Amino acid sequence: MTKHIRQTQQMAAGFTLIEVMVVVVILGILAAFIVPRIMDRPDIARMTKAKQDIRVLESALNLYKLDNHDYPSMDHGLEALVQKPASAPQWKDGGYIERIPKDPWGREYQYVYPGTQGSLDIFSLGRDGQPGGDGVDADIGNWNLGE
Repeated sequence: MTKHIRQTQQMAAGFTLIEVMVVVVILGILAAFIVPRIMDRPDIARMTKAKQDIRVLESALNLYKLDNHDYPSMDHGLEALVQKPASAPQWKDGGYIERIPKDPWGREYQYVYPGTQGSLDIFSLGRDGQPGGDGVDADIGNWNLGE
Protein backbone atom coordinates (compact mmCIF):
# COMPACT_ATOMS: atom_id res chain seq x y z
CA MET A 1 0.00 0.00 0.00
CA THR A 2 2.74 2.49 0.83
CA LYS A 3 4.42 1.65 -2.47
CA HIS A 4 1.23 2.66 -4.33
CA ILE A 5 0.97 5.98 -2.42
CA ARG A 6 4.63 6.74 -3.12
CA GLN A 7 4.13 6.17 -6.88
CA THR A 8 1.04 8.40 -6.90
CA GLN A 9 2.94 11.21 -5.15
CA GLN A 10 5.84 10.93 -7.61
CA MET A 11 3.48 11.17 -10.59
CA ALA A 12 1.65 14.17 -9.12
CA ALA A 13 4.94 16.01 -8.49
CA GLY A 14 5.79 16.36 -12.23
CA PHE A 15 4.42 18.74 -14.91
CA THR A 16 2.29 17.65 -17.81
CA LEU A 17 3.33 18.39 -21.36
CA ILE A 18 0.49 20.90 -21.73
CA GLU A 19 1.59 22.80 -18.62
CA VAL A 20 5.14 23.02 -19.93
CA MET A 21 3.91 24.19 -23.36
CA VAL A 22 1.73 26.90 -21.76
CA VAL A 23 4.74 28.21 -19.82
CA VAL A 24 6.90 28.22 -22.99
CA VAL A 25 4.23 30.12 -24.94
CA ILE A 26 3.89 32.70 -22.15
CA LEU A 27 7.67 33.18 -22.04
CA GLY A 28 7.72 33.56 -25.83
CA ILE A 29 5.04 36.25 -25.72
CA LEU A 30 6.90 38.13 -22.97
CA ALA A 31 10.17 37.89 -24.90
CA ALA A 32 8.50 39.30 -28.01
CA PHE A 33 7.67 42.48 -26.07
CA ILE A 34 10.75 42.80 -23.87
CA VAL A 35 13.66 41.80 -26.14
CA PRO A 36 13.22 44.64 -28.69
CA ARG A 37 13.35 47.17 -25.88
CA ILE A 38 16.48 45.66 -24.39
CA MET A 39 18.19 45.19 -27.75
CA ASP A 40 17.75 48.89 -28.60
CA ARG A 41 19.71 49.98 -25.52
CA PRO A 42 23.25 49.35 -26.86
CA ASP A 43 22.61 51.65 -29.84
CA ILE A 44 21.23 54.36 -27.57
CA ALA A 45 24.26 54.01 -25.28
CA ARG A 46 26.65 54.32 -28.24
CA MET A 47 24.85 57.43 -29.49
CA THR A 48 25.04 58.98 -26.01
CA LYS A 49 28.76 58.19 -25.81
CA ALA A 50 29.36 59.78 -29.21
CA LYS A 51 27.51 62.93 -28.14
CA GLN A 52 29.58 63.15 -24.97
CA ASP A 53 32.85 62.69 -26.88
CA ILE A 54 31.82 65.41 -29.34
CA ARG A 55 31.08 67.81 -26.47
CA VAL A 56 34.54 67.13 -25.00
CA LEU A 57 36.24 67.63 -28.38
CA GLU A 58 34.29 70.83 -29.00
CA SER A 59 35.26 72.21 -25.58
CA ALA A 60 38.91 71.36 -26.19
CA LEU A 61 38.78 73.02 -29.61
CA ASN A 62 37.24 76.14 -28.08
CA LEU A 63 40.10 76.29 -25.56
CA TYR A 64 42.55 75.87 -28.44
CA LYS A 65 40.88 78.78 -30.21
CA LEU A 66 41.08 80.97 -27.09
CA ASP A 67 44.82 80.34 -26.88
CA ASN A 68 45.62 80.53 -30.61
CA HIS A 69 42.88 82.85 -31.95
CA ASP A 70 41.62 80.27 -34.44
CA TYR A 71 40.68 76.61 -34.67
CA PRO A 72 43.23 74.10 -36.00
CA SER A 73 43.47 73.84 -39.75
CA MET A 74 42.04 70.84 -41.55
CA ASP A 75 45.63 69.66 -42.10
CA HIS A 76 46.25 69.51 -38.36
CA GLY A 77 42.73 68.35 -37.50
CA LEU A 78 41.87 67.02 -34.07
CA GLU A 79 45.46 65.85 -33.61
CA ALA A 80 46.30 69.50 -32.82
CA LEU A 81 44.61 68.96 -29.45
CA VAL A 82 47.21 66.32 -28.52
CA GLN A 83 50.38 67.36 -30.39
CA LYS A 84 51.50 70.94 -30.94
CA PRO A 85 51.28 72.08 -34.54
CA ALA A 86 53.88 74.57 -35.76
CA SER A 87 51.14 77.15 -36.35
CA ALA A 88 50.04 77.25 -32.68
CA PRO A 89 52.16 79.84 -30.82
CA GLN A 90 50.20 79.62 -27.54
CA TRP A 91 49.64 75.86 -27.41
CA LYS A 92 48.92 74.58 -23.89
CA ASP A 93 51.69 72.42 -22.38
CA GLY A 94 50.44 68.85 -22.16
CA GLY A 95 47.79 69.41 -24.79
CA TYR A 96 44.09 70.06 -24.57
CA ILE A 97 43.07 66.43 -24.18
CA GLU A 98 45.07 63.29 -23.38
CA ARG A 99 44.16 61.41 -26.56
CA ILE A 100 41.73 61.58 -29.47
CA PRO A 101 38.92 59.08 -28.80
CA LYS A 102 37.46 56.79 -31.43
CA ASP A 103 33.71 56.91 -31.94
CA PRO A 104 31.71 54.06 -30.34
CA TRP A 105 31.86 52.14 -33.62
CA GLY A 106 35.68 52.24 -33.69
CA ARG A 107 36.10 54.97 -36.32
CA GLU A 108 37.76 58.39 -36.21
CA TYR A 109 35.66 61.44 -35.40
CA GLN A 110 35.39 63.79 -38.36
CA TYR A 111 36.53 67.41 -38.15
CA VAL A 112 35.67 70.10 -40.68
CA TYR A 113 36.72 73.73 -40.40
CA PRO A 114 35.12 75.89 -41.57
CA GLY A 115 31.98 73.84 -41.24
CA THR A 116 28.42 74.28 -42.42
CA GLN A 117 27.73 77.42 -40.39
CA GLY A 118 31.19 78.96 -40.87
CA SER A 119 32.29 77.52 -37.55
CA LEU A 120 33.56 74.00 -36.96
CA ASP A 121 31.87 70.63 -37.38
CA ILE A 122 32.78 67.61 -35.29
CA PHE A 123 30.85 64.43 -36.01
CA SER A 124 30.63 60.68 -36.14
CA LEU A 125 29.22 58.95 -39.19
CA GLY A 126 27.09 56.79 -36.88
CA ARG A 127 26.56 53.06 -36.88
CA ASP A 128 26.62 52.61 -40.66
CA GLY A 129 29.78 54.69 -41.23
CA GLN A 130 28.14 56.52 -44.15
CA PRO A 131 27.23 60.21 -44.41
CA GLY A 132 23.58 60.96 -43.72
CA GLY A 133 21.12 58.32 -42.62
CA ASP A 134 18.48 58.37 -39.94
CA GLY A 135 17.83 56.81 -36.54
CA VAL A 136 20.85 54.89 -35.24
CA ASP A 137 22.51 55.22 -38.65
CA ALA A 138 22.36 59.04 -38.61
CA ASP A 139 25.42 61.25 -38.31
CA ILE A 140 25.95 62.55 -34.80
CA GLY A 141 27.50 66.00 -34.78
CA ASN A 142 27.91 69.12 -32.69
CA TRP A 143 24.97 70.58 -34.62
CA ASN A 144 22.46 67.97 -33.34
CA LEU A 145 23.57 67.15 -29.80
CA GLY A 146 20.21 68.16 -28.30
CA GLU A 147 18.25 65.62 -30.32
